[in-house]
Amino acid sequence: MGKSIPRCLAQLDIRKSVVSLATGAGAIYLLYKAIKAGIKCQPPLCTNSPICIARECPGPGERALPQEAPAPEASPVGMPEGLAIERERHGRDSGELRRLLRSLEYKQDEYAKSMILHSITRCVYLLEAEAASCTTDDIRLVGDMLDDEDNSVKIQALNTLKAFSGIRKFRLKIQEHAIKVLELISTIWDTELHIAGLRLLNNLPLPDYVHPQLRRVMPALMEILQSDCILSQVQVIRLLSYMAQKNDLLYDILNCQVHCDFLKLFQSSQPGSLLFEVLVFTERLSEGRNSPHYRAVKWHYNEQSLHEALFGEESRLADRLLALVIHPDEEVQIQACKVIVSLQCPQDLGVRPSSCPPTRSYFKSAE
Repeated sequence: MGKSIPRCLAQLDIRKSVVSLATGAGAIYLLYKAIKAGIKCQPPLCTNSPICIARECPGPGERALPQEAPAPEASPVGMPEGLAIERERHGRDSGELRRLLRSLEYKQDEYAKSMILHSITRCVYLLEAEAASCTTDDIRLVGDMLDDEDNSVKIQALNTLKAFSGIRKFRLKIQEHAIKVLELISTIWDTELHIAGLRLLNNLPLPDYVHPQLRRVMPALMEILQSDCILSQVQVIRLLSYMAQKNDLLYDILNCQVHCDFLKLFQSSQPGSLLFEVLVFTERLSEGRNSPHYRAVKWHYNEQSLHEALFGEESRLADRLLALVIHPDEEVQIQACKVIVSLQCPQDLGVRPSSCPPTRSYFKSAE
């Protein structure tokens, strides 16, 4: 302890400075290594794997551009050409859609197939010229995916067929899968599959040979209508509205069994989009049952049928319709009035177009 206090403090300050310099140098060195590693790091080489293709890699052996900050070379007009949509816009075939379809021909796992189909769907919507150059063999290839064991693959295949159905020359080929689509909808209780399948069917003109299958799946369609998923309800009731205009399907719809609370679909608390479609469906049923062709036959309905729920003696449809006349949505108001008119004035009374028949009215209490 022969040292003085000032000398000890001076030595302590020197040691602290050395430690600080060493620590700072170490931090700078680590930062240098990190920056150097980042500069040397490059995206992985693309391959012919379906996942690389689905990620829009330029081609086998080329480097993929980072998705966060794409830096393709500029086009003559100053627009980037890295994306396939830009290449097509400038008259160049990207070949992406063809690569995706080709990769679908090989054996893939479920995840890869779903990813490829999703990318094909995107390309069909974005790359119009390339989509139009596809063939019916490509449609058949996508349609074969409906037989896959995995539901996600089926759903993506339905979405892809829906995309292709926007091209007129493919509609007849896609119609061939309508019966299979109806089978999937009626046998698999999966909301996403229902939505995808019904969207496809609603985008196609269904030929008469599909009607027997429509008749068979009627109970399943009614169950979907009475489910709790708004999107599937809207899609299925659009299909039912189409079917209600077919004379050979009208009775099957009206005699189909429904739940005792079916009229909850007419509650004003339902979304306006669903209410509107339900009212359109009801108007078409009312018009159909009042047509001379339909009234020429004496039909019998079971007690729990759709006919009894809507048009039977104990139906409370009139009350629901009157409540919808003051609905906030104007389209719902107008459509509710149309249904009321169709119930009051059957279409076949052409001799008295300005008056309603003096027979039993659904709206006597309201009058």
